[in-house]
Amino acid sequence: MNGRFQIAIHIMTLLSLSEGECLSSDYIAGSININPVLVRKELSNLRQHGLVTSKEGNSGGYSIAKSAQLISMADIYQTVKQNTLLGQARNQPNPKCPVGKQINQHLNSLYTDVDTAVLHKLSQQTLADFNQQFH
Repeated sequence: MNGRFQIAIHIMTLLSLSEGECLSSDYIAGSININPVLVRKELSNLRQHGLVTSKEGNSGGYSIAKSAQLISMADIYQTVKQNTLLGQARNQPNPKCPVGKQINQHLNSLYTDVDTAVLHKLSQQTLADFNQQFH
């Protein structure tokens, strides 16, 4: 994973704890200590997935789209999930090798099992549950 999940969780936690107040991308970036461009990119992604809303103008900014009790950590993970959690080789194994001709199908099965386990674990905790740690 490339850090996007951590950024998305940070954004969602800030927004949910702001109690309906709109937060600017600059404010969020300051909290995360990263470039506001990266924050706006992730905010756009979260908005496309229905987790964040935005408002234009002087009093504008970003807010959470629904109750933190209705958002699981798996919902947030799904917005940033890459194809394979464990990575993928760029080369194709030798199909004439006894291992090479079968390795990808066995790895794909392993990847599916790992992804299912991660999603299961994350689906057991809501954003509201996670937020309890900050009180």
